[in-house]
Amino acid sequence: MRREYDFSKAIRGKFYRKGTELRLPIYLDPKLRSKLERIARKKGKDLSEMVNQLLRKDVEFLEELT
Repeated sequence: MRREYDFSKAIRGKFYRKGTELRLPIYLDPKLRSKLERIARKKGKDLSEMVNQLLRKDVEFLEELT
């Protein structure tokens, strides 16, 4: 890395897009992912659809506890 960078010709907000939603990647344990992929395939569902469904149920359960 350089000690100093020249930003005199930089454009502020060049890549900013108003209203853009940031989607963070979620990494699953490889063994868990393969199990979930297998189950999703058997049910004829997409992996992300199934994971979202599982998480919704867990969130509902956790909300009931509080």
